[in-house]
Amino acid sequence: MSIVNFYKDKEIFITGGTGFIGKVLIEKILYSLPNVSKLYILIRTKKNKTPEERLKELLEIPVFRRVHKEQPESFKKITPIAGDCYEKGLGISAQDKEKLRNVSIIFHIAATIRFDEDLKTAILLNTRGAYEMIKLAKELPKLKALVHVSTAYSHPNLKVIDEKIYSPYADWRNMIKLAETCDVDTLNILFPQIAPSHPNTYTFTKSLAEHVVNDHRHTLPVVIVRPSIVISSYEEPMPGWIDNFNGPIGIFVAGYSGLMRTNYGSPNTVPDVIAVDICAKSLIVAAFKLGTHPPLTSRVEVEIFNCCSSSKRNFSYADFNDFGKKLTLKMPYDKCLWFPDLPVTSYLVWHYFRFITLQIIPALFLDLLMIISGQKPMFIRLNRRFVTTGRVMQLFIKNEWTFLNENFRALEKNISENEWSTFNFLGYSYNETYYYNLLKGVREFLLNEKPEPSSAAILRIRIFRVLHYSSQLIGGYYIVRYIIDLVMKYFKSYFIVNQ
Repeated sequence: MSIVNFYKDKEIFITGGTGFIGKVLIEKILYSLPNVSKLYILIRTKKNKTPEERLKELLEIPVFRRVHKEQPESFKKITPIAGDCYEKGLGISAQDKEKLRNVSIIFHIAATIRFDEDLKTAILLNTRGAYEMIKLAKELPKLKALVHVSTAYSHPNLKVIDEKIYSPYADWRNMIKLAETCDVDTLNILFPQIAPSHPNTYTFTKSLAEHVVNDHRHTLPVVIVRPSIVISSYEEPMPGWIDNFNGPIGIFVAGYSGLMRTNYGSPNTVPDVIAVDICAKSLIVAAFKLGTHPPLTSRVEVEIFNCCSSSKRNFSYADFNDFGKKLTLKMPYDKCLWFPDLPVTSYLVWHYFRFITLQIIPALFLDLLMIISGQKPMFIRLNRRFVTTGRVMQLFIKNEWTFLNENFRALEKNISENEWSTFNFLGYSYNETYYYNLLKGVREFLLNEKPEPSSAAILRIRIFRVLHYSSQLIGGYYIVRYIIDLVMKYFKSYFIVNQ
């Protein structure tokens, strides 16, 4: 059976449809699976806007441009379902539950992805939310596939991550009970003792959710997809589309704008990134495989797909910085305040030297100018955000994981030859062209600038480059850097000799 025929007349239910992956998944379904019967999207009331109002706003964003142009009638298939994964029963009314009776495919993507989320909220959303979805799925007589989206970093204490279930860090039932009975402050205090292997509540609660799914593998057709760091689209619905500053994107944009000047970590670390449209297509194919090849009830554990670039990754953080400096001369941001230079250093002394001299002092000066001109100061406040984000991301900048993804690569074999161009997700290279499109996407979709830079912006960045390197030369920057490098190398060699 072809993928298009499998989805023909199917009713699909998606949680997290207003999120980054969810938006691209909805767009891909509407565009490439024209015979889908209905698409239900779980949407909560937010900022006094009803689910219907939020859905209307959602469908007007740029990611749906080609659907509006080529298949506008497909929007009629979408029905919002009022609910919230934070609530028991997903907050779905009995009337709306009845609407879902004929759903045969579920994509459970909803989660809080904030690394600094309090433990109570993270458990109720990420772990109990998965359990509530399992309970709902058991009530759907036509269910063919439930695809649960986890994260490749659900086991950060391991350096090699295979496509399998690992031993639990805690019992998910007990953790849900704790979250339901304990207050926020108590759980936050207990977190380091409960999950010493986890740097944040996100990875911990997503690992718990995997065990929720695995424990129900005998009674439901379920699989788990673990994306790595999800960033801008490769080609669909347009190259470089992105809608958030989460994770490394926020740091990259801050550096590319000239605001952030240093980061502490390992410059040679090669992050594992996956384009959001590649992730969305793999979810569609995973549901297809599960629906057409139901798993044996005797299986030892749930099937898992590590949705990662794995061996295809080739850009280290140092490469990002070099590439950004080279590319900025061709495509600077209009809002750029200085020539970008965001080196990642493993020397803490050098990091703080740059932080104070190149970030804090200029920020104080700029804030002073804003106060004098009668405006509200903002640059020190921005630097507080940079520090918080840097701390949250430090584990991922200092460390590198090996993600084994044989199942993920084999998944593509389920795509027929005539549908290959529509659904394949492995024939891509994360090269300079991809990152060039990422920067263009940031310009257009995050900073609301025109896709191509103005001549004034190009002239300004060239002036900034001359001033940047001249000031470093005059200020003795390279001498200080050389001395610090020399001292750190000496101490490293001293410790090695005396071990």
